Amino acid sequence: MINNETFGDSCRNKYVLIINKRKSMNFIVKGKDLEITEAVQNYLQKRIDALEKYGSDSSQEAVKIEAEIGKTTRHHKSGDIFRAEINLTLGGKLFRAEAEKDDLYAAIDEVRDTLERELKKFKTKKETIFIRGARSIKKSFALSPLSRFRKK
Repeated sequence: MINNETFGDSCRNKYVLIINKRKSMNFIVKGKDLEITEAVQNYLQKRIDALEKYGSDSSQEAVKIEAEIGKTTRHHKSGDIFRAEINLTLGGKLFRAEAEKDDLYAAIDEVRDTLERELKKFKTKKETIFIRGARSIKKSFALSPLSRFRKK
């Protein structure tokens, strides 16, 4: 299901909001001072879908992605500067990344890479905590040296 809404009181603050509710996640795209074309939306969707492997172990209702792309200002002499920002809520924890580049696609790529680094760090930290807990439980179940079992 895709909803398109345009709001804002002047041309400078114009936002285009695209809501895409999929089975696995809520995906919201906002465009500021920029028309979001089908190509940009598909590119962003493809880049974000690659991050889905990090959220596969959490509940599906808890995944929410908000992406905002647009131009920073209109008065740069060297050309347009594009800004991309992604907020990913995964199981109650917020992951956030933003980037500014000369090219819109480069900004989206940089944001995705930053977000992937954050998610990898979180996942390995979570796994390490689990392994340490399992190790301490294993130690508590170890046989006492005072037990009557002897190795032959």
